[in-house]
Amino acid sequence: MKHFLPLDNLIAALEKLPGIGKRSAERMAFALVQNRNGLARRLADALLAADEQVASCSRCGGITVTKEDPCALCIDGRRATGLLCVVESPGDIMKIERCNGFSGRYHVLGGHLSPALGKGVADLRVSELLARLHPEQIDEVIIALGTDVESEATASYLAELIASRGVKVSRLAFGLPSGSAIEYADSTTLSRAIAGRQSIG
Repeated sequence: MKHFLPLDNLIAALEKLPGIGKRSAERMAFALVQNRNGLARRLADALLAADEQVASCSRCGGITVTKEDPCALCIDGRRATGLLCVVESPGDIMKIERCNGFSGRYHVLGGHLSPALGKGVADLRVSELLARLHPEQIDEVIIALGTDVESEATASYLAELIASRGVKVSRLAFGLPSGSAIEYADSTTLSRAIAGRQSIG
């Protein structure tokens, strides 16, 4: 029915967001159009501002504002200059920053190798990573990718490339989640926890 076309367009747009199915998109769309406190207008303004003012950092590939390039993390003089953490997406940077446990700089790959999806080395920011190693005097690269098969393959590929350039390579330790019991852990998680064990005495 034509008089529902704007609502249908809104639902179709929301459906394109990751993790949003048709029912979730419909609920969101109805919530927006039924809200009479200006929520739809505020959301539209926020989306337009983000589209116009948010960009990718030319150095690390993370999120920045268009007026700050390189980003604030890249130019922060308090961060360890010789330590570089490689992640798949800008969102990963935000998660690591929230834990306050890392003081180095970042490099966003833009995904991982995925032959099934036709994503190869040329589709990732690998050459940009290698180009940063010596000019920025990187002593260690921490590879902080996922634990799925494709991320593991990407990590192994990167580790070999980086090590061949005389730079130390490490990976995040993977083990038991906080508050969990051994009986609920799978064998891969347990084996990684044992391999990454730390001395306490």
